[in-house]
Amino acid sequence: MTQDPYAVMLFAAGFGTRMGDLTKDRPKPLIQVAGRALIDHALNLVDDLRPDCVVANLHYLPDQLEAHLTPRDVLFSKEQPEILETGGGLRAALPLLGSNPVFTLNTDAIWSGPNPLTLLRDAWDPTRMDALLMCVPTAQTIGHGGPGDFTAGAEGRISRGPGLVYGGAQIVKTEGLNAFPEKVFSLNLLWDQMQKQDRLYALSYPGRWCDVGRPEGIALAEGLIADV
Repeated sequence: MTQDPYAVMLFAAGFGTRMGDLTKDRPKPLIQVAGRALIDHALNLVDDLRPDCVVANLHYLPDQLEAHLTPRDVLFSKEQPEILETGGGLRAALPLLGSNPVFTLNTDAIWSGPNPLTLLRDAWDPTRMDALLMCVPTAQTIGHGGPGDFTAGAEGRISRGPGLVYGGAQIVKTEGLNAFPEKVFSLNLLWDQMQKQDRLYALSYPGRWCDVGRPEGIALAEGLIADV
């Protein structure tokens, strides 16, 4: 096993309840932004990596996503009967992803600027890092409220606090997932363990980022795309 990431996990299983009626008959990753499904914007970023494999987890309306993604050679980790959250979902997908560190990418955001995945790849140092998160300074976020998720520390280490919003892209080592007895759990638990060991790092994204978690985020994201 090397310590370089060669696989990508797309988080696509959620119900998208904050989208209201827009997700009554389709999963959130298939909502259109600027004429393209949200998940296609994510796959655009993935294409630059040329990864060995791309896996999407599926739960809500999975047939629609499977039909959309099969032509792109995406593999599927189907979460049934229950949705597993980010930590449980990533662990369930490991037979497809392999044992190396992996990229993970949320599918409900639009990035304007350099590809966050290639920035992560170029900065990854497994001798110091167990996870490298792409975070966005709050002033560069669109459609996102609150003070942020993390505070920058020395040499790129981060801790819980204000200032930086997690943008939904990272490289993460997966061995620590086996420490949690729960079937359903968040990656936040893994990050907290890494932070205690001074192994949780972040990059500060140099561009802008839009959260498309609510209906109003669609117009904001389209404005960001147009303003390039």
